[in-house]
Amino acid sequence: MAEQSSSLRDVRLKKIEEFEKQGVPAFRNDFSITHQLGEILATYEDWDAAKLEGLDESFAIAGRMVALRSFGKAAFIKLMDMTGRLQVYVRKDKVGAEAYTVFKKLDVGDIIGVTGTLFRTKTNELTLLADSVVLLTKSIRPLPEKWHGLTDVETRYRQRYVDLIVNQEVREIFFKRSRIIQLVRQFFTERGFLEVETPMMQPIYGGAAARPFVTHHNALDMKLYLRIAPELYLKRLVVGGFDRVFELNRNFRNEGISTQHNPEFTMLEFYLAYATYHDLLDLTETLINHLAKTLYGETTLPFGEHTIDYSPPWKRMTVREAVLAYAPGITEEVLADVEKMENYVREKTDVDLVGTVSAGKLLMTIFEEKVEDKLIQPTFITQYPVEVSPLSRRNDADPAFTDRFELFIAGREIANGFSELNDPLDQKQRFLDQLKERETGDEEAHQMDEDYIRALEYGMPPTAGEGLGIDRLTMLLTNALSIREVILFPLLRPAKDTDDEI
Repeated sequence: MAEQSSSLRDVRLKKIEEFEKQGVPAFRNDFSITHQLGEILATYEDWDAAKLEGLDESFAIAGRMVALRSFGKAAFIKLMDMTGRLQVYVRKDKVGAEAYTVFKKLDVGDIIGVTGTLFRTKTNELTLLADSVVLLTKSIRPLPEKWHGLTDVETRYRQRYVDLIVNQEVREIFFKRSRIIQLVRQFFTERGFLEVETPMMQPIYGGAAARPFVTHHNALDMKLYLRIAPELYLKRLVVGGFDRVFELNRNFRNEGISTQHNPEFTMLEFYLAYATYHDLLDLTETLINHLAKTLYGETTLPFGEHTIDYSPPWKRMTVREAVLAYAPGITEEVLADVEKMENYVREKTDVDLVGTVSAGKLLMTIFEEKVEDKLIQPTFITQYPVEVSPLSRRNDADPAFTDRFELFIAGREIANGFSELNDPLDQKQRFLDQLKERETGDEEAHQMDEDYIRALEYGMPPTAGEGLGIDRLTMLLTNALSIREVILFPLLRPAKDTDDEI
């Protein structure tokens, strides 16, 4: 395949040489459009042939030629731009012999500009009758013929520019992703939230349990970390009087790659003063239900082999309740005995216990290994152990747990939120406990952030905050089973052949 592609590439390079000799530029930039194709389709798709005949308007359009049927002195082509596809009819007697000679040498994949008028063909297809055709950009590499059948899907991600040209389904995913982000921004702005931006390079990373990427600022001669979460900066803003803030942010975590993980990803994070995590449960239900309704007009959508119902109310369970309901072999007796829990983890999972072994950490290990993938319909899991929630407020009734929740859909964590810990003394002790965890080998334990403690000492109002994964949410709402399908340029291993497999 690569050899054939190279041969076709050579043919196209020779065409460029021929065009240059004829004074035909292969890469020109003097053509202006009057309409995008989607605009024409939206306006005139319902017009019949008679009505189009009375339309006294010329159109200038441009795009990539993605199909060509030639009949000697005439040809039908399909032109594609960002907004749609439109058929174009090119006749020699209409565009002129010289222009038609150049047109006949064009290839599928070339970008052209066309002017003309609209009409209906005998098969009633809306078509532009060309008055002129000009080459704007000569495509040197041919488009693949069997792109959909690739066994190495990484080629699609690696050459996303080709994927977007030939795969309409992929284009639709990213149109929907953009729409989701627009709707999220609108949702929070209409509720009085202020959109802000916080540092991506941080001297102390925090806000999540993750390993960071490390960089260095030469002029200041200081180590910096790409942020793993914007949380601590957003809560500083709440201290400063911004009671409702949100950020659509890029985060970076130095972790493995899977169908659900990319080291660079997009999150929505928001904070609401004078609220508890219970308020966030209702807000999150409303948001995602609104997205499904707006995108599709319904709230029951497919995802892989499942059908997900986004209509509220959603199921709510504590971590303990979920473990007792879904983890095989777990009883109240087991959860009451740390030694029995530890034995269960060692015998029933492949997890290597790191750091201090406690009832809370064991409970979460059992939940993650035995329960998460069983939570198919939207489910809020609440009351997380304090050991794994260094930034969450303790529960008033049981201080061993926190007022925290995570949202699971189709066995995947989609959101994480909690009533914020605003007691600076408790927060400092939590950070100190996390430092001890780091000393015992937990590389993802939280760092000490003295400035954040200082901010809390000025007083943060009672607040609830949440992070929601935009990539995973987009996966759910577009029925994409891999995170690489919803990120335009996911991180990949270096290609063995840097030239061209297709």
